[in-house]
Amino acid sequence: MKKIPYSRQCLDAADIRAVVRVLKSPFLTQGPEIEKFEKEFAHFCGAKYAVACSSATAGLHLSAMVLGMGPGDLWWTSPNTFCATADAAVRCGAGVDFIDIEWGTYNMNLNLLEDRLKQAARKNRLPKAVAPVHFAGNPVDMEFLNRLRRRYGFKVVEDAAHATGARFRGEKVGSCKWSDLCVFSFHAVKIITTGEGGMVTTNSENLYERLRLLRSHGISREAKYRSSRQKYPWYYEKLAVGNHYRMTDMQAALGRSQLSKIGKLNAKRKKLAALYDRCLPGWLILPEVTPGADSSWHLYVTLTPPAYRSRDLLLETMGENDIQGAVHYPPVPALSFYRKKFPSGEFRKKCPKSMDYFQRAVSIPLFPQMSEYQVRRVAGVMEGRL
Repeated sequence: MKKIPYSRQCLDAADIRAVVRVLKSPFLTQGPEIEKFEKEFAHFCGAKYAVACSSATAGLHLSAMVLGMGPGDLWWTSPNTFCATADAAVRCGAGVDFIDIEWGTYNMNLNLLEDRLKQAARKNRLPKAVAPVHFAGNPVDMEFLNRLRRRYGFKVVEDAAHATGARFRGEKVGSCKWSDLCVFSFHAVKIITTGEGGMVTTNSENLYERLRLLRSHGISREAKYRSSRQKYPWYYEKLAVGNHYRMTDMQAALGRSQLSKIGKLNAKRKKLAALYDRCLPGWLILPEVTPGADSSWHLYVTLTPPAYRSRDLLLETMGENDIQGAVHYPPVPALSFYRKKFPSGEFRKKCPKSMDYFQRAVSIPLFPQMSEYQVRRVAGVMEGRL
């Protein structure tokens, strides 16, 4: 029986035709597809602006840059995320701290965040930005976070790498109704893919212009930046130190094709997640969705109970039955680079739930091409019947 991967890209003939069309066109890189993709994605999310980039990692770094993060500034995020969420601030020379997760959703615990903000306000050490992570595609309670944002004056950068198409209280993730910036990933196994790639949405014209500038070396060809002596269209000005974080037209064409069918892709993920809810054995702890949210179900993460012999034993059993499991994520402060900044004892005291979660978490296969039979087979192996 074929191996069941934990995830897989979902491409069809229309996606291939979209890329081939660009390959036959005059533009492979900075052509019309990127701007079209940006406009379509902004419309999809309900945001004013969208800026395509080479990855979500690039998008997070750009977001930290346009907010002016630097030495002396603080960036708070969740320990249950990929390291890029924290790296974004470190790249700017800023400090990073972590707010522990809540059970069930495994998102940042906003009640704990509120307590930490109260303590920070008394010490005059409030964060400049908070970066909530919509883990597994399940949105954070953004209304609650927005109330804290208004009270304490920090900026909000949503890490929505898992959450394309997700909603909170009817509002699409990426609308930036309750945030300053929102970052998406189009990696091969994400909700939609461009191979590698990302997008940043915002409703701020100033942030939008800065994102575009810093995405491309800090260089602009706009006429308003040329002196009266430089009227030639080939002339450009360098206005800041930026990066080469551009997306290609080939990627944008694939993204546009994928976006056109995101409703079907998300509906299939939701259907498979509901089937897992019904089929998985009762001794596993199943994921919960934030009240008022509609998850995009990028991941389906189960937890073994405290008395279970070994999470790793369960992963080995799955592997022996040609089922690929995964672990999302080792807590960022527990990784070697960050341990130097956060001694293990300090981190365990601040984020005990993240460590407990990590030792028990198993991401099981979930992708649109899965059949119901495959879901039942995964559940059967986990229950010990096969």
